[in-house]
Amino acid sequence: MSARTRLVAALTGATLVVAPFAPATAAAAAPATAATATPATVAELPAVVDVRTGPVDGPTDPGAFVASYLPPDPVPRDEPALRMPTSYPYQPDLRVYPQAGRDATDRNGTVSHADLAPRLNRLMERSDRVSAQVVGRSTEGRDLYLVTVTAPEARAETARQSAWRADVRERPDRAARDTALRAGYKTPVWMTANIHGDEWEGTDAALRVIEDLATGRDRATRETLAHHRLVFSLTLNPDGRTHATRTTSLGLDANRDMITLATPEARSYVRTLKAVQPLFTADFHGYTDVLQVEPAGPPHGEGYEYDLLLPHAYAIARQVEDDVVAADIDGNTSYDPGTGEATEKDTGFVKIPYRDTPSGWDDWPPVFTAQYAALHGAVASTVELPLGRTGTTTTRADSAVDVEVAVTTMTSMIGYVRAHSDAMLANQVETFGRGLAGAPKAVLTRENIDEVPGPGEWRRHWDAADDQAPVHLPRAYVVPVGAGQRSASDAEDLVDTLLFHGIEVGRLTAPAHVAGTTYPAGSYVVDLHQPLRGLASSLLGPGSDISAEVPGMYDISAWSLAALWGATVDPVGATTDGPVGPTTPVDADAAGAAGDVPRGVRWVGFDLAGLTDHRALNDLLDQGVTVRLTADGRAVVGPRGRQAAREAAGRYGIDFEAVPRADWTAAEPAEDLTIAYVGDRDDRLSLLALGFDDLVAVSAGGIGTSAALGRPTGLEDADVLWVGTSLDLPAGSAGHAAVASWLRDGGAIVGRGAGAFAAAESFGLVSGRAVTGDAAGNGIVETRVPGDVLDDHPQDRGFVYPAVWFTGLGRGTTAELTYGSFLAGHWSSDRAAKGPAAADGQVAAVSGERGEARAFVFGTSVFFRTHPRGGLSQAATAIHWAAL
Repeated sequence: MSARTRLVAALTGATLVVAPFAPATAAAAAPATAATATPATVAELPAVVDVRTGPVDGPTDPGAFVASYLPPDPVPRDEPALRMPTSYPYQPDLRVYPQAGRDATDRNGTVSHADLAPRLNRLMERSDRVSAQVVGRSTEGRDLYLVTVTAPEARAETARQSAWRADVRERPDRAARDTALRAGYKTPVWMTANIHGDEWEGTDAALRVIEDLATGRDRATRETLAHHRLVFSLTLNPDGRTHATRTTSLGLDANRDMITLATPEARSYVRTLKAVQPLFTADFHGYTDVLQVEPAGPPHGEGYEYDLLLPHAYAIARQVEDDVVAADIDGNTSYDPGTGEATEKDTGFVKIPYRDTPSGWDDWPPVFTAQYAALHGAVASTVELPLGRTGTTTTRADSAVDVEVAVTTMTSMIGYVRAHSDAMLANQVETFGRGLAGAPKAVLTRENIDEVPGPGEWRRHWDAADDQAPVHLPRAYVVPVGAGQRSASDAEDLVDTLLFHGIEVGRLTAPAHVAGTTYPAGSYVVDLHQPLRGLASSLLGPGSDISAEVPGMYDISAWSLAALWGATVDPVGATTDGPVGPTTPVDADAAGAAGDVPRGVRWVGFDLAGLTDHRALNDLLDQGVTVRLTADGRAVVGPRGRQAAREAAGRYGIDFEAVPRADWTAAEPAEDLTIAYVGDRDDRLSLLALGFDDLVAVSAGGIGTSAALGRPTGLEDADVLWVGTSLDLPAGSAGHAAVASWLRDGGAIVGRGAGAFAAAESFGLVSGRAVTGDAAGNGIVETRVPGDVLDDHPQDRGFVYPAVWFTGLGRGTTAELTYGSFLAGHWSSDRAAKGPAAADGQVAAVSGERGEARAFVFGTSVFFRTHPRGGLSQAATAIHWAAL
């Protein structure tokens, strides 16, 4: 739970109250009528508002929310799953939001978030086919709506559909034999939109399609609703929709957050995906000058059952192409295969990346909605609408065209699923069946593509770049407990996150012996004989070095939670091996075990190894508890802090241990640190995630100007200056003199990258040369710990984007980390001096001291979208070392 009570406002009805910052439960705004189901509920972040600017209903500055926001704890195990209605229709009276004072939709004529509830309420009054529910809240507190359009269902029918849905995933062998299921299962189709807030038109198109389905009396509509559930997420990012920002109000891109789950918007998406279990899903974006419909091109993700996904994904894209061309929408564009560009001439083509894009639009990382959904057994597509924005918004004319294109695309996709749902359902059942059986991973190559059943046009476009390499899956991943675990808290956080994703996790009921290693009872086991084995292996697997496969990638190329989240995780066996040992399932809906404080001892402590450990430390310090840091990386609390220790143990699940008085006496006192920082949202959010809540944003220009005018620079109360970008203060300037004086008084510089090294060097704290690798190179790299600062809880993996290394270290500059081999990702060796071979063996982090001042600089990307949590804990260790 949250480290402490925060002055944030939780919007309950129309009443603004001060409440603890902790996950709340968002229920329907009003009781259901007698004809509707029990209200669906979902645990979500509360409505967060800045007390200076007022609630979400009024004019807001999205930046203000970042200033007041504190991130949630790592995904709590007791956060409940989304409860779907028990019958249809489910028609609550949705809460109506006042119009925002400044709303970007006013400029392009699209539907505002405030208009959604009234329109849905009216639709539900008119039609018993339409159901709506609130499935979460945005960062600023706006409701996230899920709309289901289907023929009415009594409770017994909805229960039967739920049972069949569970059979498809959990008992695929039985589902494959069940003739009643094949004939009667209402296969779900899920359309989502507006996860990028300034890509508006998918929302308006979804409303149009919903209205057509709700009122259509033709036979095709009636049959569609009798055999399918058509589900719509109208806007996945209503804050960005209102403010014309691509990102959420945290400055994070929710369509890069499906693994990390740092945003409430991404968490709502994942929760909804698990509840709906769509047969097909499409996420609507913009703008690419011409309509673009996936499937994506190479490299193809290793976790996907691609032979079951590609045939229908490509056939759907081709049907959309034919239908959009036939619609002849005035103002729409076409794709010119000869030039690779958009044209106003009708060529008969839209853009299909698998067919038309050699590289740079891939399905490798599951950080995006469509790619993530495919690992849940869905055929999935990202749709990019054609006509782009001018400045911060689209024109009304362009938006009108995009809405028509999106309506035609959605209708075409629904039509395809209606005609082919039997074959698509068989493939989804097969996907889960392969996982549950631990079948060898199927790969596609030019040698075997003719054997793949289903629509076959995709085969003519398969080439050498598409060929998949063999994938060798372990039997399981084991997360050990006890002495073999680097960080108990990181291990618990990792397991909680896996459970949130829907991954099955067990615990050993007895010790297990595997390949010379003994894993104690209680160790966690992620057995890859499970329905979501593709997702489990994608989240935990080490990934591959794909640098030679394609010239460039669309986004990150490696993301392993096992390698980057601080916990010890071991792959064991092969998929054809027997189970690791006897296990009992970990209940995803049960709270994790509370921590413990031993009785009858005066001094207690815990390892400062993981992210949650640092949150606990900073919480204790914030309360004024005296905490000392030992030389071997522990935090020690004395008798006066015993009650606070018990509370921290319960809140964070940390086990305290007895500590000798001698360790307490020899330890250094820790401080409740104030950190001035130069950086971006990654720096701020990562520092907040570690529990450093006393943050002061500064800049080189601000420090220089303030110092020259004799005004406060922002460093006066700071203990550490974190440099995440650069701090260019010329020698001899007033700003440089101010920082130098602050350092002489005991300040410290800690940061990441060449900018932080230059800042520390300019004040004589380190010396040498910072070398920045290829700017697009990113992935997982081996690291070694030759220094003393990070050696108490060492980590042998790091993330880089890009890598920075340090050469020619001068006297007094200590190497704290070095690079080893590049393990996974995309890091081109075309520029040899910037490639992975040039970094191998080089220094990846340095420290330095001068007088009372200290510096520590990382060349690894310890802060990146709050994702590499192992890097976050390394940064916290360096910060406390520098402040001692």
